[in-house]
Amino acid sequence: MKLSYLLKTTAISLAFTASAANAEVKFGALYPFSGQLALLGEESARGLELAVEEINAAGGIQGEQITLVRGDAVDNNQAIGEARRLTSLEGVKAIFGTYSSARSIAASQVTELAGIPYFELGAVAEEVTGRGLKYLYRTNPTADDMAKMIIQMVVEKVGPGIGKGPADLKIGIIHEDSSYGTSVAERQNAYAKEAGLNIVNTQAYPAATVDMSSLVLDLKNREVDIVLQTSYQNDSVLFLQQANEAGYKPSAIIGGGGGYSMQPTADAVGHEVIEGVLDVDFTQYSVNTSYTPGLEEFVEAYQKKYGSAPRSGHSLNNYVGAKVVLEALGKASDFEPDTIVEAVKSIDIKAGVTATGYGFKFGEDNQNERAEMMGMQWQDGKLVTVFPDSAAITPMKLGE
Repeated sequence: MKLSYLLKTTAISLAFTASAANAEVKFGALYPFSGQLALLGEESARGLELAVEEINAAGGIQGEQITLVRGDAVDNNQAIGEARRLTSLEGVKAIFGTYSSARSIAASQVTELAGIPYFELGAVAEEVTGRGLKYLYRTNPTADDMAKMIIQMVVEKVGPGIGKGPADLKIGIIHEDSSYGTSVAERQNAYAKEAGLNIVNTQAYPAATVDMSSLVLDLKNREVDIVLQTSYQNDSVLFLQQANEAGYKPSAIIGGGGGYSMQPTADAVGHEVIEGVLDVDFTQYSVNTSYTPGLEEFVEAYQKKYGSAPRSGHSLNNYVGAKVVLEALGKASDFEPDTIVEAVKSIDIKAGVTATGYGFKFGEDNQNERAEMMGMQWQDGKLVTVFPDSAAITPMKLGE
C-alpha cells in the first residue's frame, strides 16, 4: 500500500514537473510577412524574435517560455482576419507588431474589442495611438517626431549648409498616400509653416506606383531645393532612379524612414546616386554607441541567427521595444489583460540606456513619450548618423 502510494505521488510529481518545464505563454507576431511590405515587415519581426529568444534563454517570463504565433498582415483585411484568429483561436495573451500604420490601425480595433493588449513596435502614424484605445501601446517614435526632426534639420543644418535662409528655400513634399505618408506630410507642413519655410508643393501618390516621372518633372520645373519624401522601399527606389535619369539634382533629399533606411535601397539605386541623401528614422547602426548601449551585442546576435548584418533599424527598434515590454510582463503576477496594462504603465527608463538610445515612459494615449528619431546620411555607401550631435559619428556633408 505504501509502495503504491509512493509510486502514485512520484508519478504526479513527475507529471507536474514535466508540465511546468513545458509551460508556455503565447503571443502574436502580426506583420506583413508577404506582399509589398514584406521586406521591412520580416525585418521588424526579426527584432521581436531575437528579444523572445534572449528572454527565453534567461528563463522566460513568469516561469513560462514564450511562443510566438505568426499572423501575416499582407493587407488591411488580412490584418483584421489574422488578429481575430490570433485572439480567438490561438488564444494569445497579447499581439506584437506591425510596422505598417494602416495594418496596425485595422488590427488593433479587433484586439481592443476582444480586450487583448496590442503592442505597436514600429508604425508611426499619429492615428495609431490617437484613438483613445485602452489596450494599445506604442513603444516607437511617431510621425510627429519624424516631421519635427526633419524640419529641425532643414533649419539648423541643411539650409545653412547650402547657404540659404528659411524663406529662400523651395521645399517640395512628396509622400505615399496611406496613413503613414499622409500623417508625416501633414506635420511637415505644420512645422515648416512655424519655421517660416517656403513649401512650394505637396503631392501624394500610391505606394504601388510604377512611374514618378511627372512628379519628378514638376519638382524640377519648380526648382525645388529640398525634397522631403515619406515612402516605402519600392517608391523610394523609383523616385531616386527617375530623378537621376531626369538629371534632377536638388540640393538635398531627405527621406522619412521606410526605404531610405535600407541597405537594399542603396544597392538598388547605386551608391553614387544615393550619396549625400539624408534620412530621418529610427536609430540605425552607425551611431555613437556610448548613447546606445547594447547595440553592438544586438548586431552580433542578429548576424549569428540570420547570417547577415541587419538590413534596417526596424529590427533593432522592435527588439528593444519588445524586450522592454516583455521584461515588464515578467514582473507581473499573471497574463490577464488588465495586469499586463498595469505592468506596462509602470515602465520608466531614461534615455541613453537602451540600444536605441531613447527611453520609455508611456504617457497620453499610451504613447512612449520618450521615443525619438535620429538624422542619418548616406556617405560612402553607408547610412551614418549625423544628427543630433550627441548621437552623430560624422558631420553632415552638403553642397559637395
